[in-house]
Amino acid sequence: METRQETYFEEFEVFSRKTQTSPVQYHFSLLAPNEDIAIMMAQENFMRREAVDDIWVVKRQNIRKMTVEEKKTLQRIDNKDYRTTKGYGYLKKKWRKYEQEMLDEKEIMSWAGGVKNGE
Repeated sequence: METRQETYFEEFEVFSRKTQTSPVQYHFSLLAPNEDIAIMMAQENFMRREAVDDIWVVKRQNIRKMTVEEKKTLQRIDNKDYRTTKGYGYLKKKWRKYEQEMLDEKEIMSWAGGVKNGE
């Protein structure tokens, strides 16, 4: 009887979104004999929890994962430090030096006729 139950039910993944403009979010998996019953079970579950605009039910076997080889393409290339904030670490030091060289009010007021320090 176990073997019949394994082939009778299929695994479904349930997604939803709260409004038409909100992103689709994954929620849970469920077992159902077909897509129609799966959508009814998902709808019943959400009716008890929260209001949603749309529910998506997808057979797990129809979802494709990346292979190990494909995941390797997601690794970062080492020469892209300028894309991360750590690539700009020198800016704090540069900004501090710039602030120290900035003119203050006293210095500006000490100028006479556009000449700095009596020059």
